[in-house]
Amino acid sequence: MHCLVAIDGSDASKNALVHAIDVADAMGGSITAVHSVDPSVFEEGGTEPISGLGDADNRLVIERLDDAEARGLDVLENAERVADEHGADVEMELLYGNPVEAITDYAEEFDALFVGHRGRSERTDLLIGSVAKSIVERATVPVTVVR
Repeated sequence: MHCLVAIDGSDASKNALVHAIDVADAMGGSITAVHSVDPSVFEEGGTEPISGLGDADNRLVIERLDDAEARGLDVLENAERVADEHGADVEMELLYGNPVEAITDYAEEFDALFVGHRGRSERTDLLIGSVAKSIVERATVPVTVVR
């Protein structure tokens, strides 16, 4: 069983990685962790739900490609440390593009996909969408969502 884990640096994605490690260990499988670099937009400004579109505008930032790559590599290095702490050998890959599209397209070669869900409110998901929900809807392989 070859498992793919989407990593975004959140606690939920760390939990997804740990869960995938447990599953892969039990099944004699392997793991690849990916982070998708989308330099056009990322969210910053805390963990509180966005209160409206004006608040969303304050949190969305245009990012240069080299900055996005550096941030993505940091996310994967942190994931590698988590894997090492759990005694797992995890391959790391940096993808490019919209995370939903890049991850689900890449996942077609895997047996299962693991993603974290940050547990934002339903209202927030309506305003900014849920990457995990979109991945579940678009993926062609089984997806496990972990909080």
